[in-house]
Amino acid sequence: MPQQNVGQAGLWMAGWLTATLAMTIAGRELGKVVSIFEMMLFRSVIATLILTPIVMMNGGLVQRVSQLKVHLLRNTIHYAGQYAWFSALFLIPLAEVIAIEFTMPLWIAILATAFLAERMYGYKIAALVIGFAGVIMIVKPGLTLNPGHLVALAAAVLFACSVTLTKFITRRDTALTVIFMMFAMQSVMGAIPAYLTWTWPPVESWKWIAVIATTGTVSHYCLSKAISLADATVVMPMDFLRLPLTAFAGWLLYS
Repeated sequence: MPQQNVGQAGLWMAGWLTATLAMTIAGRELGKVVSIFEMMLFRSVIATLILTPIVMMNGGLVQRVSQLKVHLLRNTIHYAGQYAWFSALFLIPLAEVIAIEFTMPLWIAILATAFLAERMYGYKIAALVIGFAGVIMIVKPGLTLNPGHLVALAAAVLFACSVTLTKFITRRDTALTVIFMMFAMQSVMGAIPAYLTWTWPPVESWKWIAVIATTGTVSHYCLSKAISLADATVVMPMDFLRLPLTAFAGWLLYS
């Protein structure tokens, strides 16, 4: 069993938290003027352009296609989850989106135990229970469900499948390979949906496009590094810190 480095994984998760919060805000702003498909295409294409020279300077493409089918499965699932997540941002408040998304570690724990042979210890179970209690406090029992809550839940389940597959992939491939294949494949997947919903964004919106492209790249690299350094069931509960951070941002920017 590979040795774990929880300390370094925690530092990479801090990078994930910062980048994801910035992407949440940028996505909320950019989605006011372009379609979600278009937003996702900008993100993927720009990230692919940024990463291509880095990949070429680090061994090229040949060694990165040994798990091509698994990458394709992972990125199809992730693309669907990303669309659901961006959609939920416009249907329910930010804090509720993130709160529902935080059922993701529960699904990851189940999937990682079932398919990756990770063991569930007492402290892992306690972290998940405490985190889920926090989700309940935000969403509140008895809350009237609307389509936004179901879309956010679908995103959480799809992201859990994506993270579990990422953990499997990083046993052989690097974090750089994971994110390059993700953005390259999703650029192809998203081309037709984006074309069918295309409108040119106004000049003042390009700053949000730049934020989404940059933070999308950084966030997934950080997450891939984190889950390559420690079990997914150890790393993902750290993501619960995103809930109070996003709630504060939602209050500060959107009342």
